[in-house]
Amino acid sequence: MEIITNTSLFYLDRDTAVAIGKFDGIHIGHRKLLQEICAKKAQGLAACVFTFDPAPAVLFGASDGKELTTREEKRKLFEALGVDILIEFPMTKETASIPPEEFVREILHERMRARFVAAGPDLSFGDRGAGNSKLLQEMGVHLGIQTRVIDKICVDGVEAGSTYVRTLVEKGEMEKVRRLLGVPYCISGTVAHGRQLGRTIGFPTVNIYPPESKLLPPYGVYLSSVKVDGVMYNGISNVGCKPTVEKKAVCGVETFLYEFDRDIYGAEIEVYLWEFRRPERKFETMDALIACVHDDIAVGRAGNRLSFGEITIDSFPRV
Repeated sequence: MEIITNTSLFYLDRDTAVAIGKFDGIHIGHRKLLQEICAKKAQGLAACVFTFDPAPAVLFGASDGKELTTREEKRKLFEALGVDILIEFPMTKETASIPPEEFVREILHERMRARFVAAGPDLSFGDRGAGNSKLLQEMGVHLGIQTRVIDKICVDGVEAGSTYVRTLVEKGEMEKVRRLLGVPYCISGTVAHGRQLGRTIGFPTVNIYPPESKLLPPYGVYLSSVKVDGVMYNGISNVGCKPTVEKKAVCGVETFLYEFDRDIYGAEIEVYLWEFRRPERKFETMDALIACVHDDIAVGRAGNRLSFGEITIDSFPRV
């Protein structure tokens, strides 16, 4: 996948099918947009995603900057879903003030060579967000850009949207999150050295420390799976600061993997949270902690949804 970032001056060398949006979370509605542009490959168009960095709400102080998917996670997902070109358009006060007509004519038509654009009904672009799907459709008639507005997808009577997904993650309702994303909620990172206390009490773990921008669910223990070198392994994860054994409040994700004993320090892994088990708490003794971890592992091993063994990410349901 070609990535164009940190520049607003670019010119593509091929005709494209474009999806525009913030794509935070890449939920099932986003996936529908991506399916639309990828289908145009059969007509010789490159599948192109145009997104903003940072999101407009972050630039103008309307967001805390917490993301469902980090930049690195988005890149991996886009590539896995078939995107050919990713444009991370720098969002500044200058670029945010581009008139919407200029955005369509100069950026979409001339620089991106867009021949097809898929967008949601709430699409907005250009100065003060004045550009919308109606303007895009009207200008597209004269510029040779076909526009398809994709209706929102509803799950259990609620529109699939990043704001709703964010609310569910903050509540720890991971099963609902999974239905809206099409896959379990993912936290990725590099396996780091911890205190290796887990090894001394019979539970060797892998630890990652997500960036501060990553939106985390409530601190606690979750039934999970971890993707290592393209393969999934079942496990149980603690999201939080481990107050029983740590004096400093450093937030991380610590995972015990069943039937796994490899040394993977420095490896990039993805932790998928299937279900909330219990809140994180401070135990009075190490024996109490060990007993509770034994219970957590027993529940995790017995969970039907975690009995799939080793699978690839492509085995997860798509919408």
